[in-house]
Amino acid sequence: MLRSLLGRPDVLVTTLAAAGILMVTMGARQSLGLFVAPLDATTGLGIATISLALAIGQFTWGAIQPVAGAVADRYGPRTVLIGGLLVLALGSAITPFMGSGFGLIVSLGLLSAMGSGAGSFSVLIGAAAQRLPIEARGSASGVINAGGSFGQFVFAPILQKLIQSVGWMGAMWAMAVMTLAALPLVGRLTKAAPAPAKHAEHDTGVLNAVGSAMKDRSYLLLHAGFFTCGFHIAFLVTHLPGEVNLCGLPPSVASWSLAIIGLANIFGSLYAGSCISRYRSKYVLAAMYGSRAVLIALYLMLPRTELNFYLFAAGLGFTWLATVPPTAAIVGKLFGIRYLATLFGLTLLSHQIGGFLGAWLGGLAITRFGDFGWMWYADMALAAAAAILNLPIREAPVARALAPA
Repeated sequence: MLRSLLGRPDVLVTTLAAAGILMVTMGARQSLGLFVAPLDATTGLGIATISLALAIGQFTWGAIQPVAGAVADRYGPRTVLIGGLLVLALGSAITPFMGSGFGLIVSLGLLSAMGSGAGSFSVLIGAAAQRLPIEARGSASGVINAGGSFGQFVFAPILQKLIQSVGWMGAMWAMAVMTLAALPLVGRLTKAAPAPAKHAEHDTGVLNAVGSAMKDRSYLLLHAGFFTCGFHIAFLVTHLPGEVNLCGLPPSVASWSLAIIGLANIFGSLYAGSCISRYRSKYVLAAMYGSRAVLIALYLMLPRTELNFYLFAAGLGFTWLATVPPTAAIVGKLFGIRYLATLFGLTLLSHQIGGFLGAWLGGLAITRFGDFGWMWYADMALAAAAAILNLPIREAPVARALAPA
């Protein structure tokens, strides 16, 4: 799978730079659930209020994706990525000074989410695809996606240790500093000029591209499946620490579970990147979503022990964000790469509408019912539905669709 990257140092550097930026932006974003309990204990705002701020952050992260993607498609990704990292650092840095629900919405729900979204999948995969040869794009998308998973693996235990040693405020400030450390990678990614677009004479503009895509049944089915993915991930990222606490286990189980999810998804992302060059991406996605429904059913039947949490995390982690490469590949196969950042950004918006509901409804569930039982059942049903919805997607056989992947 990685042969197309290892044989070209310039291609490898571009890919690793994008993966490094995603490592920071996703590592910071996917570890925010660790701050829910200490935030509640310090501010007394309540889990529902904090969950609402994080839920708004889930939606904002998705809403900024097509906007950032469109700006990057039009003017280039450099300014978008630098601005995103600076805004993410600002949001983290000012969070300790926010003592109200509105303040948390501004810092975590808007600033941090906008910053991490501007430096996330749509812009990074779009920028890399325009700078890489056709045969390297599938593998590169898997490596870039693995960078985000590695960030979760690294950030979760480090931030948990910082929360315990210097407090959640110090951990937030440390996260802001780590975000700024990714700025040099932007230059490495954007150093290479984009390859000339093929068939540029047929370019009718981004608005026409979006309008055409939104009329495509396969594109809408892809959105529906990705909605479920967002619901699933946001629910777990936000409320897994709370679930661990309900089971009477130490907080370290939550941080290590998040880290294991990230570690497992490194392998899952690399595997997904290789699968999209051999199989139709819609089948890859259907298998991933179906496996989540099975894993949740097993989790609900097993006793809540540390070992079972870690096994559950490893199973979920293998498909966690590994849905991104095949989803981006389908968008590329359907519409080409000229506006990939914009069109894939719109699918990420659907992902984060689901993410908003997953984070927010989880907070309401624990407040009203005292546990997350109904959320687990909803998550399982949605995963099964997503597996089915991906099957009718119109996708050419791999042999005829490799070029735009």
